[in-house]
Amino acid sequence: MASEHVDVSMMEWTSGVPFYGPAAIHDGKEVVQLKVLSDRRRHGGGIAWLVKFSPPPGKLIKIVATARSDEHVFSLEGGRSTKSGRPARNSGGYSLNPKGQPHSAMIADESVSLVIYTGEPDEVKSMEIVPVSLSR
Repeated sequence: MASEHVDVSMMEWTSGVPFYGPAAIHDGKEVVQLKVLSDRRRHGGGIAWLVKFSPPPGKLIKIVATARSDEHVFSLEGGRSTKSGRPARNSGGYSLNPKGQPHSAMIADESVSLVIYTGEPDEVKSMEIVPVSLSR
């Protein structure tokens, strides 16, 4: 099997709708976009992508999902937040959601992460755009 190489800077961001559902578009604007780096699922492997979350001003993206395979998340820019829009503790760096693990994320600022699944990507149970809580 040959190595794969991609020039991430030359790749266009694509719609997150195929993986995150119709809520990846809010008021006609893409709030979740992807750069799929590799997809080896047909060969028994996983899928890797860069994901960019762009919540509207004063709102946050709330995602509830279940891992269908081990999910490795490396925060490159931004990160998770609290309901009040503040950065969450442990929002940067790395996290692992093992297969079967229910999990959630709230994102209040533009964020980019490298996400690597060892098999199928998460089952997104819900994704919604909600107002940032006023209790800052």
